[in-house]
Amino acid sequence: MRFKDKVVIITGGNSGIGKAAAIMFAKEGAKVMIADLSEKMGDDLVEEIEKTGGEATFIRVNVTDLDDVERMIEQTITRLGRFDILVNSAGILGPRIRTDKYPEEDFDKVINVNVKGLWNCMKVALKHFITQRSGNIVNIASVAGHLGMVGHIAYSASKHAVVGMTKTAGIEYAKYGIRINAVCPGFTQTPMLEGADTDDAYMEALQHATPMKRFGKPEEIASAILYLAADEASFITGQSVILDGGLILQ
Repeated sequence: MRFKDKVVIITGGNSGIGKAAAIMFAKEGAKVMIADLSEKMGDDLVEEIEKTGGEATFIRVNVTDLDDVERMIEQTITRLGRFDILVNSAGILGPRIRTDKYPEEDFDKVINVNVKGLWNCMKVALKHFITQRSGNIVNIASVAGHLGMVGHIAYSASKHAVVGMTKTAGIEYAKYGIRINAVCPGFTQTPMLEGADTDDAYMEALQHATPMKRFGKPEEIASAILYLAADEASFITGQSVILDGGLILQ
């Protein structure tokens, strides 16, 4: 078991990529703290993991609230004894609207969750990791952090920011034995994609645009997260791993 006795916090852990990662980490021996907004979904996932012999706990957190984030990490250490890995999976897509018509309220919300929320989590986690001279952060960015994404000015801006934040923090904290990387999924079959403001024709076009002619699976992205968090990747930091079925190659 690659993560035996390790403790991992996964924000946005109730669904999609975060949920897939939580299940995989637990199977690999980690104690998982699922951090999200819905207590019902969190409790259901904890039960699902425990039924397969894994260990998981849920904590309700709003990543845009710094006090909430500090409480999340304090409670994780109190309840699980330590804190080794942070997976920043909390994020929102926002509406699909052309740039000149994009509502300011929606723009601010996407940036607040995807950028400031992730920064809050990194900031608090890094203070703890510096003290123990070890730690690992995996940020969920997107292929939209490397490409333009029509109708999603805020989401694309936020994911470009995550890529940049990952590079910057990777440089800053390497000397402390802390690694920070990101995964950049393409179109992945998650509740975020399924709940997007799209029609069947648009979804078919997205799938067709991917050279592999299919959407990614959450488990495929989660596998990359676990690799980056594991000792096998001990010489990798500040990188953004793209998993997009070839989309960026076109």
